[in-house]
Amino acid sequence: MVVLLRFAPSPTGALHLGGLRTALYNHLYARRLGGKWILRIEDTDATRAVPGAVDGIRSALEWAGLEYDYGPGVGGPHAPYYQSERLDLYHTYAHKLLDSGHAYRCFCSADTLAATRERLARTGSNATYDKACLNLTEEEVMRRVRAGHKHVVRLNDSNLPNRPAQADLIFGHVKDAHASLPTDPVLLKSDLFPTYHLASVSDDHEMGITHVLRGEEWLPSLPLHLDLYAALNLKPPHFAHLPLMLNRDGSKMSKRKGDVQVLDYQRRGWEPIAVLNWLALAGWGTAASPSHTGAAESDTPPPIPVPSKKAKKAAPDSTAVMTLNELIHNFDLSSLTHRRTVLDPNKLEYLNKHHLMRIAETDEGLTALAEKVHDVVKAAFPTSPYTNVAYIKDVISALEGRIVNIRDLPIYGAYFFLEPYFQGDEAIKMRKRLDDVEYRTVLESLIQRLSLEDSTKWSEDTIRQLLQDEESKVGLKQKTFMSVLRHALTGSSAGPSVATIMKILGQDRIKERLKTALAH
Repeated sequence: MVVLLRFAPSPTGALHLGGLRTALYNHLYARRLGGKWILRIEDTDATRAVPGAVDGIRSALEWAGLEYDYGPGVGGPHAPYYQSERLDLYHTYAHKLLDSGHAYRCFCSADTLAATRERLARTGSNATYDKACLNLTEEEVMRRVRAGHKHVVRLNDSNLPNRPAQADLIFGHVKDAHASLPTDPVLLKSDLFPTYHLASVSDDHEMGITHVLRGEEWLPSLPLHLDLYAALNLKPPHFAHLPLMLNRDGSKMSKRKGDVQVLDYQRRGWEPIAVLNWLALAGWGTAASPSHTGAAESDTPPPIPVPSKKAKKAAPDSTAVMTLNELIHNFDLSSLTHRRTVLDPNKLEYLNKHHLMRIAETDEGLTALAEKVHDVVKAAFPTSPYTNVAYIKDVISALEGRIVNIRDLPIYGAYFFLEPYFQGDEAIKMRKRLDDVEYRTVLESLIQRLSLEDSTKWSEDTIRQLLQDEESKVGLKQKTFMSVLRHALTGSSAGPSVATIMKILGQDRIKERLKTALAH
C-alpha cells in the first residue's frame, strides 16, 4: 500500500517554526518509506483567514526545500486541496452520521447554550450540553429544517460503536481523554462549514492518508477522531503526535510572541538546511515509551510500513550536522521522544556555521553563498570597488569556520573591502603592544621585498615562503612579526592567516596598506 501523509496548515498567518517542523517530519517520514505527502489547506474558518497566508506558507516550504507531491500549485489525484472547496464531501459524511443515528441536529441558540452550560456547571456537572435536541422527534426536526431554522450537527456520543484501542506512534497508549471533550461535539456548523474534526477525518479517508503526523495539541482530540472513524465504519490511519517545542524560558511557542515565523529566519540569512537540521533534532532522542514502536500495527489501521524495533536506528547526536538526504536516511519515528523540547538558538548557530562550511566546499555552493550575500556586502561598503561575486567567494573561503551567518560577512571581513581603521579601539590597543622600531623595520623590509616580487607567481605557498624569509631577515619572533603585519593589513587582532589575507588583497593593495600604516 502506498504511504501517503499530509501537512494541513490553516491560512491564519505566516508559517511558524512549529508548522515547519511538522511539515519537515511529514516530508522525512514519507521519503523514508518511499511515499508521498500532500499540502492541504484547512480554510474552513473564514473569519480567521489572512489574505496571502497560503502564498506565504508555500513560499516558506519552497525556501526550506520541502517539496510536497500534491497540493496547491502542483495538482494531483486528490484535488481540490482547499477544504473550502470540499464542502459537499463534508455534507455527505454528516448525512451518513445522521442516517446511522451517530449524529443529530441541534437547534439551540447561542444564548440557550450559554444558559445550559451555566446551569450544568452549577450542578457540578462536567457536561457542556444537556442533549436537549437529541430528544426531538424526526417530524419536529424536519419541520424546523423546512422552516429554515439555523442548526448544527452534533455527534451523538451516547450512541457510538465499540472500537479497539489504538496506540499513538510516539506517545503509545494514552489515557482516555473523552472526559475532557465537549458533550456531543459539533461536526457541522450552522453556516454549513465543518469543524476540524469532521473535515480532517473525511479528508484523510478520501485522500487515502496512511499516517497522520501532527502537533501534540491534537492528542486530546484523538479519541473523538477515532470515534468518528468507527461511526463511519472506516479504518483510521496511523497517528503520531509531535511534542510541542518550547522557548528557552520553557514557555510555549506562540505566533504572537517571539520570533517564530519562518520568514524571520529567512530574512536573517540562516541557511534553510541548518534550520531544518535544528528543527529535526528538536525531540529526536531516545523515546520514553518502549511499547509505541509498531504498537499500532495490529490495531485497526491497514498493514502499512511502520518501523519495527529491529529497524530502529540509533538517535543522532543532538548537534549532528546532516543534509536533507541524511535526515531522511536517519529519520525514525521510534527515536522521537514524547517530552517537550526547548529550541536552543545556540544550537542553530552551531549548525548554521557547519552547514556554511559544507556548502562552501564546492564551487557551486560557494558561488550561491556569494550571490546570497552580494547585496548585503554592497550595501555595507557602497564605495568599495571590491564587491563583485568572484571576490566575495575568496573572502568567504578565507573566513571559513569564522562566520556563523553569511550575513555576518561584512562584520568579520570588513578589512577585505575597506582600508583598515587604525583609529579604532582594537587597532590602537594592538599598536600599543608593538615596538615602534620593530614595527617600522618589518614594514619597510616587506615593502622593499614586494617591489621585487613577480605578481604572476602570487600564491599562498610563495607568500608563506616570502614571510618566512622576511621573518628570518629582521630577526623577530614569529608572533611579533605576524602581529605587526596583521595590524598593518587589517587593524584587527583576529582573522585568517596573514598569508591568506595577503593572497586576497594582492601586492598593490598590500604595499599601499603598509605605507599607510607607516604613516600612522
